[in-house]
Amino acid sequence: MINGFDPATLGDLNEEDRSLIQRRRRLLGESYKLFYKQPVHFVRAEGVFLYDRDGAQYLDAYNNVPSVGHCHPRVVEAIRSQAATLNTHTRYLDEGILRYSEDLLATFPSELGHVMYTCTGSEAVDLALRIARYYTGATGVIVTRNAYHGLTAAAAEISPSLGRNVPLGQQVFVVPSPDKNKSIDVGKSFAEDVRGAIATMQRHGIRFAGLIADSIFSTDGIFAEPAGFLKETVEVVRRAGGVYIADEVQPGFGRTGSEMWGFQRHGIVPDLVVMGKPMGNGMPIAAVAVKPEVVDKFGNDIRYFNTFGGNTVSIAAAQAVLDIIIDEGLMENALQTGAFLLENMQAMAGSFERILEARGTGLFLGLEFVKDRDTCTPDGDLALKVVNTLREKRVLISASSPEGHVLKIRPPLPFNKSHAEMFLQRLGEVLSSVC
Repeated sequence: MINGFDPATLGDLNEEDRSLIQRRRRLLGESYKLFYKQPVHFVRAEGVFLYDRDGAQYLDAYNNVPSVGHCHPRVVEAIRSQAATLNTHTRYLDEGILRYSEDLLATFPSELGHVMYTCTGSEAVDLALRIARYYTGATGVIVTRNAYHGLTAAAAEISPSLGRNVPLGQQVFVVPSPDKNKSIDVGKSFAEDVRGAIATMQRHGIRFAGLIADSIFSTDGIFAEPAGFLKETVEVVRRAGGVYIADEVQPGFGRTGSEMWGFQRHGIVPDLVVMGKPMGNGMPIAAVAVKPEVVDKFGNDIRYFNTFGGNTVSIAAAQAVLDIIIDEGLMENALQTGAFLLENMQAMAGSFERILEARGTGLFLGLEFVKDRDTCTPDGDLALKVVNTLREKRVLISASSPEGHVLKIRPPLPFNKSHAEMFLQRLGEVLSSVC
């Protein structure tokens, strides 16, 4: 696992941490992994900071789940108040889910007129696949080389980033990520790759149902530019009779700064949109926004009910999150702070031969490490060293790409210029020491 704890270093930890890790392994099993060579034990959080058991403060430059900040008081109060009043499911009439649905759908293009609720992004992806396949009458799906779309059986089958031990579905085809460093016209190149995958699929007697991708290619290595490059690919998908599913779990809810949803930067309207993690600031709520004509037959023919999807407490949390993003100007903050970070990271990149590029948009940025600029050979070991050394300096980030060589910088949306300056200072210190 990228940036994960190495059990071989257990003896380097203090007695309390060793005991906790041993209990975890005994009780939770080997599937539960920890971040960082030296794991962190947090006991509370607020805003963009987390605090360990000794009271030490860590700058969070990674976690997008608490999108409006850890323990935001308005979200906390919304959860408390609703939990003390009523918590039930969507089979009863309720005003809250309708008000939230109106507010949420108002952030999308008008073509996306329905929303269906789940508990997790993985469930939302699973549901979107079911709808897409029912609508098209086809089964073939295209994903990018290192995509991650979830952990249900259906979502795992379209998530190459889970590794070789999690096989792709037999009707899942993979295309390279849209890396502009390897193509002069990234839009045309990506569209050609998708067109080629569709042709291969058809030669094998598989009908094409659609393409699913997130608009910033979060796990492929963070590819946001140029804005608009996805438009030609979506045209290819539609001409072939497929649908485009926009996975907005990571780039959505204002993270890119210029737009509420990442796909909007590309001037396209997806057929379905899945959203999750940041939606409830940590509460279990996710959703699929969809064009009515795409879901109508599914809705009439197939009963859909999710006991906890769209429950009243999670809806209250989601409403608070959406209101806070608007009321506190968090999209504008993401745009301004992200531009400040990117400009300074690009300047840093020019000073270090083993940094190929700083890239991204809003508060979703990447820093790519290579062994040398001539061959552009990915250097995942160096990226890992930077991640763990920043953790020693109490800054939390992670890494992206198949080789884990791109720093993944994705802080809560209230991350402002003063936080950015703190991050840049410590990043600069780390780069000077390890590059």
